[in-house]
Amino acid sequence: MKIFRTAAYNQRKIMKRILVPTDFSQPAYNAARYAVHLARGIKANIELCHAIMVPDETPLTAQTVWPAEDYTFLKKLANSRMKDTVEELMREKKWSNHKAYQNPEISYTSEAGNVSEIVNDLVNKKDINLVVMGMAGASKMTKLFLGSNSLDIIQRAGFPVLLVPDNVVFNGLWKIAFATDLSCQDIEVIHSLSGLAREFNAEILITHVTSEKIDRQDHQQKIDSFLNEVSCKINYPKIYYRGINDKNVNQGLSWLTANSDIDMLVMVHRQHNFFSSLFKSSHTKQLARHINVPLLVYAEDTKAIKYFW
Repeated sequence: MKIFRTAAYNQRKIMKRILVPTDFSQPAYNAARYAVHLARGIKANIELCHAIMVPDETPLTAQTVWPAEDYTFLKKLANSRMKDTVEELMREKKWSNHKAYQNPEISYTSEAGNVSEIVNDLVNKKDINLVVMGMAGASKMTKLFLGSNSLDIIQRAGFPVLLVPDNVVFNGLWKIAFATDLSCQDIEVIHSLSGLAREFNAEILITHVTSEKIDRQDHQQKIDSFLNEVSCKINYPKIYYRGINDKNVNQGLSWLTANSDIDMLVMVHRQHNFFSSLFKSSHTKQLARHINVPLLVYAEDTKAIKYFW
């Protein structure tokens, strides 16, 4: 494993860590670039990882062409490309000189195996706080575009996963939208998000997509009860609420991202909640075709939520 430091790196230990899986594609690089700028804001370090797919064990695809050599050669090649990626990231011109920020330490590792298994292993071994992955536009279906790897990671994750569209450039976080089904467990997520929001002085927009009539009394009482819990348990002044009336969750969230000037959309993945269908391949791809902001997915495990920020 190699470690690079920028000249502005502060030697004091940083506890937060962001893991970025890469297949050396442009969407993966853009996700890494986004992660670097996010890391500066929250004072975190970056770890890049690459899953080496050995030809004897893994069928070749149109996007994965490895020479028929042994693992040693493949690892050397992967590490060389990882080093180039780190050096390219460090040449980015948007490194901040603001004294409140510090440039992150960037390290990397490459291992043979399945992407999901390697990510889960590194998260557990290195106390990773966040996994950042790339996703392409509708015309660029890469392995990291909400395909088998990222969906598998989301399904198994006990940690938050941030999916970054290929065309997104980090310009700070000013408004974070959290899509909720009004579950009491979502209070923990909002509490976690308030920690992230404080780092950027961002607003948190709580939104609920429902096909029910917004003005129905029992529905309004449910909303009022949820927001009262938020107010009582979370000490952050920049939290707001907006209801969206739509029969289709995909359409409701797509409308939100297109019309609310948000910088990040957040939701919780549970096996049996209102948004569970979004994480089935066809629904997620349908949403991703229209989403133009990073999508932060929290795991159902609230133990992971508590230490995130």
